[in-house]
Amino acid sequence: MNNFELYNPVNYVFGKGQIEKLKDLVPANTKILITYGGGSIFKNGVYDQVKTALATQFEENNIVEFGGIEPNPRYETLMKAVEIVREQKIGFILAVGGGSVIDGTKFISAAVNYEGDAAEILRKRILFKEGDNVVPFGTVLTLPATGSEMNSGAVVTINETQEKLTLGGSALFPKFSIVDPTVITSLPKRQLQNGVVDAFTHTMEQYLTYRHDAILQDRIAESILQTLVEIGPDVVENPKDYKLASNFVWCATMALNGLIQKGVPSDWATHMIGHELTALYEIDHARTLAIIGPNLYRIMFETKKDKLAQYGKRVWNIQEGSTEEIAEKAIEKTVAFFHTMGMKTKLSENTDEDFSKTADFIVNRFEERGWKALGEKQNITPDKVREIVEMSY
Repeated sequence: MNNFELYNPVNYVFGKGQIEKLKDLVPANTKILITYGGGSIFKNGVYDQVKTALATQFEENNIVEFGGIEPNPRYETLMKAVEIVREQKIGFILAVGGGSVIDGTKFISAAVNYEGDAAEILRKRILFKEGDNVVPFGTVLTLPATGSEMNSGAVVTINETQEKLTLGGSALFPKFSIVDPTVITSLPKRQLQNGVVDAFTHTMEQYLTYRHDAILQDRIAESILQTLVEIGPDVVENPKDYKLASNFVWCATMALNGLIQKGVPSDWATHMIGHELTALYEIDHARTLAIIGPNLYRIMFETKKDKLAQYGKRVWNIQEGSTEEIAEKAIEKTVAFFHTMGMKTKLSENTDEDFSKTADFIVNRFEERGWKALGEKQNITPDKVREIVEMSY
């Protein structure tokens, strides 16, 4: 097992009726900004619950709102919120939404006091460490998928250049996150499908590498995958079932709260390529992962086949055949699961635009950034990226 440090200071508040605890979690005697997305929180009652909880602590003129944060939050939109925080002297931000709202809020938190062009935060992948001057924030999760409610990373799109880039650091953990599984009952089926596949692929990025001696980490990752396979199709059809909803939400958090990546190698090339598809074609993030992931496993088969076979045996109960045969069947099972979850696993099925030069574009962009050795063994070269993308057409 590799050396590691585990640090996660998030106060994770889970269960029914927990939004009312905001009155004790949001710091008093400060002005707060509530951030949210397209307005679903008004339809599902979450907005009213939040405002009711805050009313006991805050005068109305000490609560400012900023809505309209997009799925795949845009740098250009977020900078408008940054100006509001500066002008209004906001002391705390409350993100009410899914991963995009929370990711956007992390950027706002980091950018307010950043000296220089805030786009550098993304282009230079600046890490914000404890003690850096960021605006504190908390979250009320409404869409499980990204784990952003319990991690310090974020992804933001610069619309002008069609770039989807990351930021993070230990200063960007939420102070708290309220996670009430009952809020998923009003989500569209597509968002639930996306959430399951996103959480599944987050786990795979940290698990499906090569065999190592971190036995517990493998077992935790496999349990998340098994649980998502078991409950994924059912929670999409019956999100009001609290057993299904609560286990789904907890899986999504556990998939990317930092625990399963400790002491083990990780990949993340599927995400790096998938982000480009979202930036280019506005394809839902989870759907880009379903497009790219299986083809990455195929192209990098020799590197991953031993772990693919372990995955096939333990998650899919494929017990007969050689290592290669079990590994190949495991990829087939993964694709079938994605199809069950409503995913279309070819780029051609997800866009009407001309995608014939997508591989060239992505390879060129990666080379411009110096991303020439991706994956757990740094052996996903630009040529391999090209093969993966072209196989995904």
